[in-house]
Amino acid sequence: MLISILRVMIIRSFKPFVFQNSNCNRQIDYNVPNLGLYVHVPFCKELCPFCPYYKIKYDTSLASKYVDSLIKEIHLKSSGVGKKRVATSLYFGGGSPSLVINSLGRVLDAFREHFVIKGNIGTELHPDNVTPSLIAELKDIGFDIISLGIQSFNEKNLSTLGRKEKSDNRQNLEMIAKEGFRAIDVDLIFGIPGQTPQDLREDMIKAAEYGATQISTYPFIDFTYASNEQKPLNKRKKRVLLKSIVKTSEEMGFTRTSVWTFAKKDTPKYSSITRDNFLGYGPSATTLLKENFRINTFSVTEYINSLKDNRIPTALILDFSKRARYLYWLFWSCYNLDIDKNNFFQLFNKDLDSEFRWEIKVGKLLGIIENDGDGYKLTDKGAYLFHLVEQKYTNQYIDKTWRMARETPWPEKIVLY
Repeated sequence: MLISILRVMIIRSFKPFVFQNSNCNRQIDYNVPNLGLYVHVPFCKELCPFCPYYKIKYDTSLASKYVDSLIKEIHLKSSGVGKKRVATSLYFGGGSPSLVINSLGRVLDAFREHFVIKGNIGTELHPDNVTPSLIAELKDIGFDIISLGIQSFNEKNLSTLGRKEKSDNRQNLEMIAKEGFRAIDVDLIFGIPGQTPQDLREDMIKAAEYGATQISTYPFIDFTYASNEQKPLNKRKKRVLLKSIVKTSEEMGFTRTSVWTFAKKDTPKYSSITRDNFLGYGPSATTLLKENFRINTFSVTEYINSLKDNRIPTALILDFSKRARYLYWLFWSCYNLDIDKNNFFQLFNKDLDSEFRWEIKVGKLLGIIENDGDGYKLTDKGAYLFHLVEQKYTNQYIDKTWRMARETPWPEKIVLY
């Protein structure tokens, strides 16, 4: 209800968001600033019950076909574009991208045929897949930032999440740190049943001591299609944990760079989603452009079959109204705690204060935002409120979309109120 009310108030429309499968092969408009690239690798050796992202058990033969299809998607999406486009970043997520390490060099080469990659090249890693040879190879083929999905150093909390830890995470982090990557992110989860502020404090201190330059702390959210045996802590207990995270980060000298991330000063930020525009490749990957949002099919088999037929594997498209596209930008700007007027003007050729006049006035009046240089920043109060809104947004929109996309590889329509 809260998200629906906010949507109507800010977009100024009662119309729902509608994803449709019509015209999914429309030409992609590359004429956008700040274009990022994202690749989804949907394979894992073990499927963690708490993880909401699309993934399947690793199979050597299927993974090989997936890589061939991925390279084909890269070329197919870029056909007819002409000159190389500048990409501000390239990220590999999953799943476990390291399971196709022997093919990642080929994938990077395919991207470089069509893009000049000027920003960071990063990948997520599962702790159980980390080896000295893997880290050396990632560095050798061009990766310069790493995110390690540790979730917790505490065995009890990991067990509650349903993960059976097999690796030495201290050794993994120290090994990665020795290779000189520009940024090393560690993912931690808070809101696990039985988790205490002291548990989180110890997790953060260990992550920093072992080599992390950024720590991403995500609330435990129970998706409807997940198979969690235990449910997340309630809102009040999560708030206590989040306060502990913020306090610990300050004591460690880490700066808050988004609602849930904290980093050492001057370290490149690891983030795969907070981009002004981005192209997504692989099953379930999304694409954000000026006028629409696209979702690839949530099926490895259908993804492969689509590209075998020379069809871009887009399953659904949401066409934005101008106001909805502005709101999407505002939502993720708030997540980053930074609402930049110049960035808004660069993207939309519009004045932020004119487009969101009343929202900005109300935000300042309520102490949610405050003036900051060329725009506004979220206050501590604003960051906490966004923490609540983001979880509601996830439950109301993302959960439904991903659940329905999993059930049907090519949905006819998804309507979000």
